[in-house]
Amino acid sequence: MVEAFTGEGKIWLNGTFVEWKDAKVHVLVHGLHYGSGVFEGIRCYATEKGAFIFRLKEHLDRMYRSAAAYQMEIPYTRDEMSEAIKGTIRINKLDACYIRPIAFFGYHHLGLNPTGCPVDCAVAVWPWGAYLGEEASEGGIRCTISLWRRIDPTTLPVTVKAVGHYLNSILASLDAKARGFGEAILLDTRGYVAEGPGENIFMVKEGVLYTPEAESSILPGITRASVIELARDMGYTIVEKRITKEELCAADEAFFTGTAAEMAPIREIDGVLIGGGKKGAVTSVLQKKFFAVLEAREPQYMKWLEPVSH
Repeated sequence: MVEAFTGEGKIWLNGTFVEWKDAKVHVLVHGLHYGSGVFEGIRCYATEKGAFIFRLKEHLDRMYRSAAAYQMEIPYTRDEMSEAIKGTIRINKLDACYIRPIAFFGYHHLGLNPTGCPVDCAVAVWPWGAYLGEEASEGGIRCTISLWRRIDPTTLPVTVKAVGHYLNSILASLDAKARGFGEAILLDTRGYVAEGPGENIFMVKEGVLYTPEAESSILPGITRASVIELARDMGYTIVEKRITKEELCAADEAFFTGTAAEMAPIREIDGVLIGGGKKGAVTSVLQKKFFAVLEAREPQYMKWLEPVSH
């Protein structure tokens, strides 16, 4: 679901809060020409106990790991970036929002080798509803197996959340939308199920949860890891394995997870109804638990929620 930016408020840019309209970089920044940037997608939730950021530490840890993979040294500590994120939420007077921290090689010279380019950093926040549409949370999503394959780990470090990597996701998403589907499902280069353009994927068969293993070219999602932990704590068996598209289409249930998508059921894949085209029982139970965590109603998982006020 696409929501227009308001163009109002402030953005944190290289250590300073600037007006939204003034958050600019030079047209010759390295990151623009070569996709040499890393980023995170994070959510802040409004609860009866205050505003909380979901798994902020884990997101920042992944961002710094991603930067290291491209020999990019972010010129701020994790604590400084954490405070920049909280400060951006506070200065914009938001209690629920999507958070986009980004670091990229800036303006110095062009050429594939970014050595010598400064690293620019920014944090933007904005209100954002359900990425796949409000109806997807209940009614589910119509999906198609993409004609594009997920990038292979021998070509790019797939566990890294880098700007240029998402050209792969853009192609899959454009193809799915052009063919009338709500979302794509990418296979890896061996033909096994990998993930959605911006989501991890799970399936349920006879009460057991399955999700593609790390070797299936997946980005190890933070929401994915959270759902795995929740499900195990609730007594479900989780199996990480190679999954064929035939197995996925024969599943009793299937769903996406991700920061933007949160947790959304899949009702159809290329005309094959999953679970009769309705949200399944296991998906419903896990989804209810997951949203209770996000709403700060599960004391056991308050460790995942970082207060904005601190």
